Amino acid sequence: MAEFTALDSLMEMGFSKNRAERALAHTGNQGIERAMDWIMDHESDPDIDEPYVPPAGHVLGSDPTQLTLTPPPAPPTDPAAVAAEGSQEEQSKRPLTEEEKQEQIKRLEELMRVKQQEREEREKQEEVERERERRRHGQELLQVKQRLQEEEMKKLAEERKREKIEEKQARQRVRDKIERDKAERAMKFGGGCSRAAPVTPPVEAPPTSPPASQGPPPAKREYDECRIQVRLLDGSALTSAFKAREPLAAVRLYVELNRTDGAEEFTLLTPFPRRQFTEEDMETPLQELGLVPSAVLMVAKK
Repeated sequence: MAEFTALDSLMEMGFSKNRAERALAHTGNQGIERAMDWIMDHESDPDIDEPYVPPAGHVLGSDPTQLTLTPPPAPPTDPAAVAAEGSQEEQSKRPLTEEEKQEQIKRLEELMRVKQQEREEREKQEEVERERERRRHGQELLQVKQRLQEEEMKKLAEERKREKIEEKQARQRVRDKIERDKAERAMKFGGGCSRAAPVTPPVEAPPTSPPASQGPPPAKREYDECRIQVRLLDGSALTSAFKAREPLAAVRLYVELNRTDGAEEFTLLTPFPRRQFTEEDMETPLQELGLVPSAVLMVAKK
């Protein structure tokens, strides 16, 4: 009868019959409080509301392992003890009154409320711990990401610094080559670069009388140097001598290093006949471009 009273009490508190029977069976019918604890701990079980089918030979509220280990108590031989035990058994089997039943339900509901509060506090604490763990994990990921970004930025900065050094060294090599060429020209011609008008080849006067005998035509003179004058955007001019086999890019680099009319990009062209040089022409020797022995170039905006 005790298990039925516990079952009725749980059902009076609002639990379904299947849930109450399953809780009493799994707690060994050790009391309503234990059954309530089991229900609150297993509320998310998918089969908690399914009909409970006890195993074969298992009675609701009994424990087969304890039946073989615990011998049945010996019947009392004292008549007074027998009478007292009979009185207690009759009281335990006596049905509860409505007031006792309501009092028991009220006490169990209060106990359930306390258990529910404890469970909510426990779940809240677990949620706080999970949030702390999530934030800690997020901070670790952020630190790793920042460290990777810093390493990448450092690598890019080092690569950019190396490129600037190599570019500076390349420009310095070009400047050194130009200075060496200037020194060689100064030693050969007795003077260096000057801002002067372009040198035009002398024009020979035609002979006044035909020669007595027709001889072989004079050999064409080969020039190994040329004199280039470059007119800048502001009207000033740069004049310098270059090797005949030097590419046009040497003239452009000379203008970039010595110009005084700004630093914007430019292109080179000849005024007459008008011809604008392209990037492909920059690798062509001055001799093949027809700029030997002298020529005038103009700077034009791109």
